[in-house]
Amino acid sequence: MKEQMSGFDIRRMVTELSLLKGGWMKKAYQPHHEQVVLRINPKEGRQQDMVIVRGKRIYLSSRDRPMPPQPSPFSMLLRKHLGNARLERVEQHGFDRIIILTFDSKVGIRHLVIECFRDGNIILSDESHIIIQPLTHATYAGRTLKRGEPYRFPPEAMDPHSLDTEGMSALLQNSDSDLVRTLAGKANLGGPYARAVCSIAGIEPSIKASEVANESKMITKVSDALSGLLDKLATSRISWLISKESTPEDIEEATPLLLPGHVDRTTIEMPSLAAAIDAWMGEHDASALARRYSEMEAVSPRGGSVGTVAERLERRLTQQEKALASFDVKVKKMQELGHAITDSWEHVDDLLSQTRDAVEKLGWDKVRKQIGDSEWLQSCDPAQRTLKAVLPDKTVVELHLDESVHQNAKRWFDKGRKQRDKGAGARIALENTRKELAKARKEKKKLEASGKVSGIRRSRRLWFERHRWSILDSGHLMVGGRDAKGNDMLVKKHLRSDDRYVHADLHGASSCVMKLKAGFIDDPHPPSSLPQGVPALRLVDTIDVVEFSEEAQTQAATMSLAWSRAWNAGRAGGTVFWARPGQVSKSAETGEFIGKGSFIIRGQRNWIRDVSLELAIGLVCINAVPLLLCGTDSGVSQICQRWASIRPGGEKKEAFANRLAKAIGLSIDDIVPVLPGHCELVEDHGLLR
Repeated sequence: MKEQMSGFDIRRMVTELSLLKGGWMKKAYQPHHEQVVLRINPKEGRQQDMVIVRGKRIYLSSRDRPMPPQPSPFSMLLRKHLGNARLERVEQHGFDRIIILTFDSKVGIRHLVIECFRDGNIILSDESHIIIQPLTHATYAGRTLKRGEPYRFPPEAMDPHSLDTEGMSALLQNSDSDLVRTLAGKANLGGPYARAVCSIAGIEPSIKASEVANESKMITKVSDALSGLLDKLATSRISWLISKESTPEDIEEATPLLLPGHVDRTTIEMPSLAAAIDAWMGEHDASALARRYSEMEAVSPRGGSVGTVAERLERRLTQQEKALASFDVKVKKMQELGHAITDSWEHVDDLLSQTRDAVEKLGWDKVRKQIGDSEWLQSCDPAQRTLKAVLPDKTVVELHLDESVHQNAKRWFDKGRKQRDKGAGARIALENTRKELAKARKEKKKLEASGKVSGIRRSRRLWFERHRWSILDSGHLMVGGRDAKGNDMLVKKHLRSDDRYVHADLHGASSCVMKLKAGFIDDPHPPSSLPQGVPALRLVDTIDVVEFSEEAQTQAATMSLAWSRAWNAGRAGGTVFWARPGQVSKSAETGEFIGKGSFIIRGQRNWIRDVSLELAIGLVCINAVPLLLCGTDSGVSQICQRWASIRPGGEKKEAFANRLAKAIGLSIDDIVPVLPGHCELVEDHGLLR
């Protein structure tokens, strides 16, 4: 397995994926157009990601992988149909490179067909195998992958398990190719396994297949060699990483079987094929979102806002220069075709007149058949009444049958003139872009000198921005409700068994959640336009921390108190408690009523007293989006190089946000929700420079 999985790889992978039967599909993601990730919760063991790379590979992984903040339409569709669906079956279609996942969902049986050939595809279909949605629409001979169409498998190739000695003899006897090509193609083994069968059997690969069919001993050797490989594939569970000789770090492939061709290679034993593929390509696949962002920076989508204004104008300038060059090429080509027609006046006139006479006498059907035998005609289009003609200098040109030679030449000259007019408009647009770019570069230098960040227009915010949020010691994410509805949502949707529930000892305070595993890590691919001194972080679902530190708990208590009415009341401190998720309940005792956003805490509460209100704000960049972080002095100062201390004060937060917006470049809408209330600046550490 170097680029694409073979039928052997798929057979082993189906065996490994079958261990997830009975598990639940929790979420679907599409971090890149080439990749879909299904997050599976098995009946036993930890959550795993089923990584599907179009046309190349499918495997299981437990790596941390950044996911896009806004799901793609295809991943949203998978969530709608397969959310909390139970995985019932994992099958391989024959011995083809096709895997069928069957789910029992709330809307009925759903099939997810994964095609690992050509460019690859993923097709969601219903219980009747009617296509709900393919990842990409495609049309092939005999089948169409389109919404509402019945899903049809491609013509099934031979399953080598069905080849006994007699079947092998018949296969080789009917082949006019050599042995290795016959096994690779007709027996559906592929090149590496076909060569392995020849090597194990001790037969020269280049020998004619028909010659082998005439020798019963040779047929037996080939059949036994194939059976041995298939038996080992079915019984063995270990797999191997293959690297170049004496350089084990330079891995070339992952394979479920060691083949004779691997003898001179360095091999590393792995417990499964999924583990081998993850060790080989896992890091590359986990950075799919970063590649997507870099590709978006390379080519700006229409209406997008990726990168700075100067970067977008630079991309536009490059595209316009390419378009202008193509206009010039087209003008030149069309003028040359017009001159070629006039230079071959008699030749073209004869072709047109002879073809017109033939069409009148014989009709288009017979003329079309006769064109294949003509040296000077390639094809015709009866609907448009056009011909593809070959001129004496071997130039191929389209001619209109009902027009004269002069009219045909004029048609090409007119097309060239239109392209020249388009080119003139493109030159004007190009000059305008150059002027805008010069102005944008000047503004960019001014912005960089001022230390401001460039805000990004977004259609959707990161999920935690709907709530109050902060970053705790070791990178933990903390979120708190803004209102009663937000409190309910946080506890019901985001409070996990290993998290902590935090609440200030004040009526109406926010319900806060300390996330143990969800948090932030350093972004390996920070935006190129990020000013110096602004850290780039990425939100992940699993950080490598086993428990909350005392510092994290203290910071969480401070933030919980700041998100209560204690801040605007001007208090210097207060009391906070935390509890385990199992202690938090919405069920009231008999005769009691629990209001919206309120919860009952049963059992012992863990009190934290004399919590001070010392906060700070700082500039960070999360998932390539510049944001303002609010946290404790100790926490923010460790993360941010540019930060400022704040305390409860008399300045309204809208006015304070306006002052911040002018200094750091963020919009007021991104600043106001972060501030706990009316503020007063205590000490500036480069934030408002």
